[in-house]
Amino acid sequence: MPPDSPSPDLSAPQPEGWATLKRFLPYLWPRGAAGLRARIVLALGLVVVSKLVQLSMAWVYGQAIDRMVPGMESAVGLAVALVAAYAAARFGGVLFDNLRNVVFERVGQEATRRLAENVFAHLHSLSLRFHLNRRTGAVTKVIERGTKSIDVMLYFMLFNIAPTLLELTLVSIYFQIAFGWGMVAATWVMVVAYIAFTTKVTNWRNALRERMNELDTQTVAKSVDSLLNYETVKYFNAERREADRYNKVISQYADAAVKSENSLAALNIGQSLITNLMMAGAMGYVVWGWSQGQFSTGSVVTINTLLAQLFRPLDMLGMVYRTIRQGITDMAAMFSLLDEHQEIADAPGAPALVVSRPTLAFDNVVFGYEPDRTILRGLSFEVPAGWQVALVGPSGAGKSTIARLLFRFYDPWSGKILIDGQDIREVTQASLRAAIGIVPQDTVLFNDTIGYNIAYGRDGADRAVMEQAARDAALMELIGRMPQGFDTEVGERGLKLSGGEKQRVAIARTLVKNPPILLLDEATSALDTRTEQEILTTLHAVSEGRTSLSIAHRLSTVADADRILVLSEGQLAEQGTHAQLLGKRGLYAEMWARQAEAIEEAAEAAE
Repeated sequence: MPPDSPSPDLSAPQPEGWATLKRFLPYLWPRGAAGLRARIVLALGLVVVSKLVQLSMAWVYGQAIDRMVPGMESAVGLAVALVAAYAAARFGGVLFDNLRNVVFERVGQEATRRLAENVFAHLHSLSLRFHLNRRTGAVTKVIERGTKSIDVMLYFMLFNIAPTLLELTLVSIYFQIAFGWGMVAATWVMVVAYIAFTTKVTNWRNALRERMNELDTQTVAKSVDSLLNYETVKYFNAERREADRYNKVISQYADAAVKSENSLAALNIGQSLITNLMMAGAMGYVVWGWSQGQFSTGSVVTINTLLAQLFRPLDMLGMVYRTIRQGITDMAAMFSLLDEHQEIADAPGAPALVVSRPTLAFDNVVFGYEPDRTILRGLSFEVPAGWQVALVGPSGAGKSTIARLLFRFYDPWSGKILIDGQDIREVTQASLRAAIGIVPQDTVLFNDTIGYNIAYGRDGADRAVMEQAARDAALMELIGRMPQGFDTEVGERGLKLSGGEKQRVAIARTLVKNPPILLLDEATSALDTRTEQEILTTLHAVSEGRTSLSIAHRLSTVADADRILVLSEGQLAEQGTHAQLLGKRGLYAEMWARQAEAIEEAAEAAE
């Protein structure tokens, strides 16, 4: 087994900034998607129309007020019309904003879908080493946050930041025309002060938020790890211990969440102080100007309405800034998964494996999981086409490593692995794995039906193929006893089935795949003697007409193999038939004697 090593800290702050935004832009303007680009352009057009309509409200409102001063009674019809126009403008703003959302929704969802698909596919392309070191809960949380951040980032960048800048520009132009450069300068000073304050406080809050996210990820990771090991927890009466571990980390998360939420009060108070000082100063200036005959009564209403509208998106600036910063952090963490090195990759232009005679050979293979720990030391052997060959040896001899190398989960340091004379490093991984079927020691099933798990052996397998495989794997009696038959749910990891039942499902799944080469990786070692004999009978029938390599611990299960390979310390120590190896009185004979003695002692103890 590969040694344990620290899992990558996926919750730690990742590199941020323009590099992340640059990778984000293709999702904002997707290549080869004219329909989505048209939606973005239309949505931006609706943003402009919405802002123009909303800004017109302030002017219309002010004009209506000017028609209501003493001496303007004759203009009551115009005042009513202006009030109606004001109401229509308010409705228009809501209408265009919602139409914008309708148009853009498909863009956001498609961006999220494409990114999630890319990450999911990339995770499946990564090496076994990465997945052995991963924490499933932490990786899942990183993907969830990263994909959600795409939609949020698109929305805020297009429909909050850009419209706010447009509105600020239009308001500045109107203020310069109606009230002079002084009002424009005051407005920009207020905006700059508001942004500076919001940025500083939000950065402080971001540190609290990152700590909260880190603890949130740890909480999920610990809960998933504990629940996946449900049986182990029960075996050791560790329910209280697990609850205490979980309570410790979730209590830390609660403390961090309280600090994060309380810091929001400081942000809101400071923002409100800046905006209300501006509102008071601007309205005071207009009232003074009205007293000097420079402005009309409606001017007070106009500037109040314009500033109120400008303050509305500014009030969200803290949340927007924090969300974008958090979005960048979340996307950077997810992009780091996409940047994870693909240890095992197809050679450029690699052809598909072509199997006419399914021979298998290891040619002077040297390999280890770590540079200072060599597992296989120049291993060479051959499995002729159609032969049933067994691989035995003491624990740590490298038997399971051979299975991983054969499926190309790792590449040898030196030497070659050949199938039908072709180096497996020079063909595509998909074609290699299509040619090999496996019945593992620990069969893990999907949390779905028996039928789904059997048919999983080959994409598109029909009902007839699935039923034939179930018959060949001696599963039909079990399926017949179940009320729902093939539609019976097997539970998470197949826990609703016994060990023997799961092994038969694994056999049927491999039969559906119908590979020319079969790998049996200690397929009966976890079963009782009676079930083992039943499964062995099925496996022998399944192996007929195929090249099979059986990795075994119990020597009695492979005594009838065409050839037995005996491994010791990563090298081939002996090979031959069962009778030949016993006659050599070497390592195999010693292992056979020990197992026979253990069986006799167990039988005597049972009596």
